[in-house]
Amino acid sequence: MSRSSGSCPPAAVAGGSGARLVVLASHFSTSSHLGSEKEAALAADPSDGPTIFDKILWKEIPSQVVYEDEKTLAFRDISPQAPVHIIIIPKVKDGLSRLAKAEERHFKVMGHLLYAAKIIAKQEKLDDGFRIIINDGPNGCQSVYHLHIHLLGGRQMNWPPG
Repeated sequence: MSRSSGSCPPAAVAGGSGARLVVLASHFSTSSHLGSEKEAALAADPSDGPTIFDKILWKEIPSQVVYEDEKTLAFRDISPQAPVHIIIIPKVKDGLSRLAKAEERHFKVMGHLLYAAKIIAKQEKLDDGFRIIINDGPNGCQSVYHLHIHLLGGRQMNWPPG
């Protein structure tokens, strides 16, 4: 549910329950604040523990699901950065809290996430193109440590991205 609002500064040490509340609050807020994604990323707990995405998978938190199969779940981002902004996650995290933790055994699920993105893009009628984003770690502005893909479309993207 990351929102790309600029580059992320070097990671700061943030711990304790206060930092986790900042991250959760950033994901439930519908207002867009410049730098909020950087703050959320720096406050995020980079552990393999349960995340907001796990709670969405467990149906503890509502979401607007747009696609689901045996390996993936996709839902609309609550703070979209494009007319179409969808988060695609693996249903089984299996240690994939971030791309940097991927191992050879994750090959199939990672490929499946990209294939699901293609199916969803077609479903969303993004025939003129779309962008796929994976944020990794604090400097990549990753704020939820459950590997996920952002599918953005419905407008002209800019380059460089950020």
